[in-house]
Amino acid sequence: MTTHLDHIEIGLLVSRFFRAMDERAFPAGWARDHFTDDARMVAPVGVFEGAEAVRGTEEAIRRFARTQHMASDLLTDVDAASGTARASWNALMVHIHHEGEDPLFTVGGRYEAELRRTDEGWRFSRMAVEAVWTTGRPPVLTPA
Repeated sequence: MTTHLDHIEIGLLVSRFFRAMDERAFPAGWARDHFTDDARMVAPVGVFEGAEAVRGTEEAIRRFARTQHMASDLLTDVDAASGTARASWNALMVHIHHEGEDPLFTVGGRYEAELRRTDEGWRFSRMAVEAVWTTGRPPVLTPA
């Protein structure tokens, strides 16, 4: 059962993660403020393993001149006995290309996450983002 405090803390983690991406706040070790060391992230740009491997988020964000990520409808389910949780939320993700005639790429998506409570607070252990719809020119993805 989720307490109000757990829900708020997980919501703050989501907000801090989105803000870090939009402000390009990627100092050394930033991923550990959001992810467990064994984290796994599945995104349209690839699959990333481990807290430092999640730094692939940086590469995805830097494909654009600017971004703005907005989260809504956060749902949380906490298992207090195990110190784990599941969360899901909708996201509106706006991206501005560095150049080109059609600079706007917008995604409506859904995030699903598993979290663990650590000594530092809640951290994502698994995260997946699914694009539900898109408009505009998507980025050119290079094969892995």
